Parts: sequence; structure tokens; C-alpha cells
Amino acid sequence: MSRKDAQLQALVAPIANDLAAMREVISDALSSDVPAVSDMTAHIGRFRGKQLRGGLVLLCAHGRASETAERGDLAVVSAIVELIHLATLVHDDVLDGADKRRRVASVNRRWDNQVAVLLGDFLYSRAFHLSTTLPTSLVSQLLSQITQEICSGEIEQAAGRYDFEMPVENYERIATAKTGALYGAACELGMRYPGGSEFDGAEMRAFGRELGLAFQIVDDLIDLEGDEEVAGKSTGTDVEDGKVTLAVLHTYRAAEAVTRAAIRDAYTLPGLEDEPGGRLGRLLEVCDMGPGIAEARERARELVDRARARLNRLPEGPSREALHALTEFVLERRW
Repeated sequence: MSRKDAQLQALVAPIANDLAAMREVISDALSSDVPAVSDMTAHIGRFRGKQLRGGLVLLCAHGRASETAERGDLAVVSAIVELIHLATLVHDDVLDGADKRRRVASVNRRWDNQVAVLLGDFLYSRAFHLSTTLPTSLVSQLLSQITQEICSGEIEQAAGRYDFEMPVENYERIATAKTGALYGAACELGMRYPGGSEFDGAEMRAFGRELGLAFQIVDDLIDLEGDEEVAGKSTGTDVEDGKVTLAVLHTYRAAEAVTRAAIRDAYTLPGLEDEPGGRLGRLLEVCDMGPGIAEARERARELVDRARARLNRLPEGPSREALHALTEFVLERRW
């Protein structure tokens, strides 16, 4: 077992049995009698990754009331959240032109973009079919709203490519929609399903959205400065795709006119993607990203600190401790 896997297992120890049940539900949901589909779902089964969103459902449920944790439905609820996340990963790899995910070929790389889009749709449909098997419509209602928010965020991000004058508030709104929304939904579902308080659900939804925004900021930094072997996925895709992330916004805003022009060129000059280091390599050559990276990392820290304060909503115990440790993991991760 790698050090990273051991670290994650320690974080989710209070819900280990529930995670195993969740994975069984996911495995069943990915099965198909159609050989072509079965081949693809077997491939994406290797994308398992951190499964933080499903873990958040279970940790919040355990943290609020022990009797809730006994409900077998929670394995299904957490699996639905993870399936939606998996669908977004498949679609994101198409949008980013990524070649690798969890150290294996992305679906769009192994097959093509058309197949990847259809497979993502298949995963969404499986997730929402599972939600119809539950005795309450809460999961369907909440996650259908969140899926719309995710799609809107992706559309807004695509429309804002190469926008170096984007207000930071716009970046954060888009990043929250793309990532924080599902984190927030996971925490809210853990607090409210079944029969939990809407007020507590709203507080932990805010926790999840702040944590998710911090996660996305760190994810953008990994794409910018991370080691591809450590990250386990393609890096430099944001620059290749024209996405201006938080560290770049800060760097551009503080730069002189000549450096600003060089940053724009790194994103847009034809042929750079074929040079050693690609567009990201050129970007790192023409400007000092250090202060912008530090500023973005500090913003992630602020969000995590704000999120942690909300954990007082939960009673003391292993689940609250695990959630607190998880916030630090999100902040310090390199993969």
C-alpha cells in the first residue's frame, strides 16, 4: 500500500465498512450486459481515486447521529454522488483534452471523444436511476439541481477562456459550481438523509462548498506546478485549454505590460503545444508564478479555516475528527 493510500485509509477509518458497501453499489451500477459498455465501465473502474465525495456523505451521516449510519440506503446515496462525480471526470477529460486519469488512459484517449461523452451520459443515467429506488425524492431533487449547476459552471468556464481580466469573484463562482457544489450536496445529504435537519444541512452544505472550492484551487495548482507521476493524471491541461486559473489571474494582474503580453502569448501562440514543455513550459519561462501560486494557496487556506469552524455543528467524535483531518488533506495534497 502506498503512503498516500494509507493516509486516505486512516482518514476514512470511521466509515470503512460503509465505504466498502458503497463500492459494491458502484460496482453493480457499472455492470452491463452490453460488451462494449462493460469494457468501458471496467476501464473507468480503475479511476476510483479518493472517493472523497461519497466519504463526505458517510462521515456527515455518522457524525450527526449513529442511528442514521445504520441505514443501508446511505451506501446507495454515497454511490450516487460518486457516480455523478465519475461522470464529470469522463466529461472533463474530453473538455481538457486529457490523456491520463488515475495513471491509466482517459476514456477519450483510449476510445474517442464521442464515446467518452456517451459514457459520461450513461453514468449520469445510472446515478439518477439509483436515486429513484430510494424512498424519498430528496436525493433526486438535490442532485438534479447540483448537476445543472455543474454544467452551468462548465459552460461559463468555457465561455471565459483566455479572459485574463476575469474578476477573482467570477473564478470562484465558476470553481464552486464545478467542484464545490457536489461537495456541498454530499455534506447536505449526509446531514439530512434520512430525516435530518434542514438547518444543519445548510450549514454543512456551506462547509462542503468551501472545502470544494479549496479543493479546486489546489487542483488548479497541481495542474500548474504538479508532477504528473505524483498527480496520476495529465498536467498543464488548463493552459493548453485556455483556462485562466486563480494563480495566473493574480500573476497577470501584478505583471508589467510586457510580461502580460508574454503570458497571453504562452496561451495563444500557434505551435507551442508541440514544443518541449508545451504551453505550460512557456508560461513558466516568461513570468514568475511564485507569488501568484502563494496567493492562491493562501486563499485555499482561508476557505479551509472557514469550513473547519462549521464543524462545531457536529458532536465531538471520530467522524468530526476525520472531517477536520480531511480539510488538511485537501489543502496539502499533491494528487
